[in-house]
Amino acid sequence: MASTGRDKVILAYSGGLDTSVMVPWIQEKYNLDVIAFTVDLGQGDDLERIRKKALRTGAVDAVTIDAKNLFVDYFVFPALMAGAVYESKYPLATALGRPLIAKLMVDAARRYGAKAVAHGCTGKGNDQVRFDVTFQTLAPDLKIIAPVREWKMNRPEALEYAAKHGIEVEATKESPYSLDLNLYGRSCEAGVLEDPWDEPPADAYGWTIAAENAPNSAQYVTIDFEAGKPVALDGVKMDGAPLILKLNEIGGAHGVGRIDHVENRLVGIKSREVYEAPAGVILHQAHQELETLCLSKQAARFKTHVAQEYADIIYNGLWFSAFHQDLFAFVASNQRYVTGQVRVKLFKGKSTVVGRKSEFSLYSKKLATYEHGDQFDHDAAKGFIRIWGLGQQTQATLQLLKGGKGFDLPGLSGPKEG
Repeated sequence: MASTGRDKVILAYSGGLDTSVMVPWIQEKYNLDVIAFTVDLGQGDDLERIRKKALRTGAVDAVTIDAKNLFVDYFVFPALMAGAVYESKYPLATALGRPLIAKLMVDAARRYGAKAVAHGCTGKGNDQVRFDVTFQTLAPDLKIIAPVREWKMNRPEALEYAAKHGIEVEATKESPYSLDLNLYGRSCEAGVLEDPWDEPPADAYGWTIAAENAPNSAQYVTIDFEAGKPVALDGVKMDGAPLILKLNEIGGAHGVGRIDHVENRLVGIKSREVYEAPAGVILHQAHQELETLCLSKQAARFKTHVAQEYADIIYNGLWFSAFHQDLFAFVASNQRYVTGQVRVKLFKGKSTVVGRKSEFSLYSKKLATYEHGDQFDHDAAKGFIRIWGLGQQTQATLQLLKGGKGFDLPGLSGPKEG
């Protein structure tokens, strides 16, 4: 990297129009040398092409990092173990990727001695929060530059700026949607999707087939978990990233993983999003069903509260917080016996758990069966019920039914007078 004597900035670079225009724009406005930084989270980009384009666009250096395994092992799987699904729908694919990218950018800033970091997030999205809060937490000394929040350029103006600075723009048809993807999920917004009454058109989807066009025969997959983490698919041991990619392929072919969600953004607005996450949907469903075998009633009930808090932490950009560390300590302990197999049926857009087993299962057929071999003590039930209901019976006798009153509930009021 040739030295110009200027300070440096690490720019989150995708190779698209906006981030390409940012290279000369930052140089002009802030007098900084731009180091383009691209992280591979399984989005399918040609990293070498992006790196070369960044250099042709004027970046003094261009760095690409394959972080797929980091992403899955340290972000996706902890969220899965926690059961973190935002507003009961969104598996948080994009939200999980941002703190990792920001962390790697901070590392790069230290390595290059950069004074600033920059990203291409808009002023009303969630991603700006996830990037900025991570930067502020891990490196409060770094200046944060967000050109899209500053320049107010529309697409024609950005194209004009690109032409003026000799920036190549690929001759591809402009998508009517705003897209983001990594190996764990694909998000689609804008265009006709901004009306929540309109059904998403076929071109809003890229990973999944429509349920009506899916195969007419079901496919079964078996997922092995160890301490809450997926470790095998159909009996074949697999690392996390290839396991997710394979499940995306299988689930998408059966129309599984489409999510139409009107969600509450952190910045105070509602947004209609269309997500595709075949692996995320299947894994969360399978994991939750395995927990029904392996977690006690109290642990499972409390876990639902933790799952919601965990999802909010991720969605709201607070990954690098002490509270997250505290919650994950519970999750890791909670998951230590969540080991076993789950069999899932995929058919016409639906995934259904049809079998689950575990060496740590709390399910006892000898206690549950109504057939020969039943070991449940039926004689103990009467005494148990008597003690269990004693407090309620006492209150009813001394208060609720006192003086011949009926039991007042809507539709179940006491005897009418007169």
